[in-house]
Amino acid sequence: MMPLDLALLAAICCAVSGVPALFARISPQLGRRISCCFVSAGAVSGLVAAAVMLLSESRPETVEMAWNLPLGTLCFRFDHLSAFFFIPVLIVSFCVSLYACGYFATSSENRSESLLTFYLGLSVGSMLLVLLSASTITLLLFWEIMVLTIFMAMCQDHANPDVRQAGLHYLVASHLSTLLMIVVAAMLPGSGIQPYPSVGTIDPHGLLPTVLILTALVGFGLKAGIMPMHIWLPSAHANAPSHISAIMSGVLIKMGVYGIIRVFSFFGTPPLWWGILMLTLGVVSAVGGVLFAIGQHDIKRLLAYHSVENIGIIVMGIGIAQIGLSSSNRTLFVLGMAGALLHVLNHAMFKSLLFMGAGAIIHVAGTRDIDRMGGLARALPLTSIFFLIGAIAICGLPPLNGFVSEFLIYLGLFKGFGTSSGSAASMLAIAAPSLALTGGLALACFVKVFGCVFLGSPRAILSKPHENVSMTSAMAIISFFCIIIGVLPFAVTRLLEPVIASLFPEQSAILPSIQTSAHLFGLSVAAVALLMILLLLTAFYIKRLKTTHTAETGTWDCGYAAPSVTMQYTSSSFAQMLVGIFSTVLRPERHEPLAKALFPQMERFESHVPEVVLEQGVIPVMLTFDRWFASIRRLQNGQLNRYILYIFIALMVLLALSDVI
Repeated sequence: MMPLDLALLAAICCAVSGVPALFARISPQLGRRISCCFVSAGAVSGLVAAAVMLLSESRPETVEMAWNLPLGTLCFRFDHLSAFFFIPVLIVSFCVSLYACGYFATSSENRSESLLTFYLGLSVGSMLLVLLSASTITLLLFWEIMVLTIFMAMCQDHANPDVRQAGLHYLVASHLSTLLMIVVAAMLPGSGIQPYPSVGTIDPHGLLPTVLILTALVGFGLKAGIMPMHIWLPSAHANAPSHISAIMSGVLIKMGVYGIIRVFSFFGTPPLWWGILMLTLGVVSAVGGVLFAIGQHDIKRLLAYHSVENIGIIVMGIGIAQIGLSSSNRTLFVLGMAGALLHVLNHAMFKSLLFMGAGAIIHVAGTRDIDRMGGLARALPLTSIFFLIGAIAICGLPPLNGFVSEFLIYLGLFKGFGTSSGSAASMLAIAAPSLALTGGLALACFVKVFGCVFLGSPRAILSKPHENVSMTSAMAIISFFCIIIGVLPFAVTRLLEPVIASLFPEQSAILPSIQTSAHLFGLSVAAVALLMILLLLTAFYIKRLKTTHTAETGTWDCGYAAPSVTMQYTSSSFAQMLVGIFSTVLRPERHEPLAKALFPQMERFESHVPEVVLEQGVIPVMLTFDRWFASIRRLQNGQLNRYILYIFIALMVLLALSDVI
């Protein structure tokens, strides 16, 4: 079979994987296992297709399928870019499907399990078909299926008003994104019916290309969650089931990144301001995302804001590549695009791992509030280890995968600053410390999360710990990829280089290799050495614990005779200083106790970091428009005779205009 055939087979297997779960005679547990088997078959088929496309001399394949609907033909194409994006989608989808086999067992509410299994499979299949789409009409069709199935999956607990509100925000943002994509389809050659333009065939100069690229950037940026277009993302990720959150954060938002890269590839050498704009959006999203994450108490909302941060890092890499193209700096293009693509893969791994860990944590703690957690390392020992691996990776620390992609982006920033001038050099100079600030704040944030969740003493009564084979196996597989990419980064470049070459406008040009530009082999040696040191230190510590007498005692309590778990640091107290420093951006809301008497009664202190863009920006503007148009809505009163009058008036006006013309 050809790679395209295997890729289509993978999409079909994933799309139908949840169908058996809908049969009444099949139990929800058996339905999940059958679904996992189908997704496994699809993952094998799709990964083989991706490997053949990326590691061999295979050329892109295209197939058109006729149908009776008046939208032209269904057009599918499997090329290097879609093959690369197949990898994170299939790996994460398989692990999430495996995780779901055990995750549902943690819930006492099983009424909607079968539907959720069906929606999960259909959403994964539609994502794969989005990647295979070769015309905008085909893309829009499967894009809308992807949007609706994820909406149905995240809103299974629709009795909860928070879930309904999050679903509404997601649906409005997604349909606005679709509307803008329709505009893009109308402006592209062929009006969306013909296959995509070839790489570098559209002149980027002029008004129409500018409008097209800005429209595409907003449309796909809404789906990717680029700040300030991220308004749907925190609440949607926080209120969806944890394994659906892993799919949404790990691979769904990458569809927006895929769309941005795909549209950019249609154009020739871009103007410099395209790269500067992307780099600016990346800096704002990366720094803004991690700042808002620090102030969160909800563990899933915190992880959602880190998705905004990491999308910003990916967009920074795309911006560096665009600056490299506009300045004819091929090394800069290679480093920027390699960093962006590798971070797409890395973020899919460690973020899905963190959301899986959050699902186990929430089951045991019975809450998403970090301030009510603590001491879970003893109840969830394996989950704590896997969560720590994900936390180290997302902070960009060696020797894990997050460090490698950020290292490539750092190299691009430094080399670009040394070879560029003017506004490009200034923006690159700002972006480098911004990326460093992002890494430092991310480290502070996950020190807070891990310390408050897993260390110390439990702050509340815990339910029965739940770590089953399915959940821990899924997290172990993702952890393995986080480690292996960090230790052997030069092996991953074999997958990246054909993708980067296919995106370069001058197809016949020879690009420098990633290994030549970044010297990843030396980085791999350092990662192996660091990993060995860590393993030796761990073995030494375990041996010493076994051979040395240890005793347990209370920590120093400042002389207080009756310490309690409520005296432990909370996430709010840990982040108080950082939230105060950046209060101008975060706009924290504090509800402080008031001592009105000599012996005041018990009071409460609460602090909250709002979603500034949504709550203090978008919603007030929408309410203003709602008040403006309230008077116009009186025209729509449900009386048929008035509607007939409106039609009559419209016809008279049109007849009068036709006479004038």
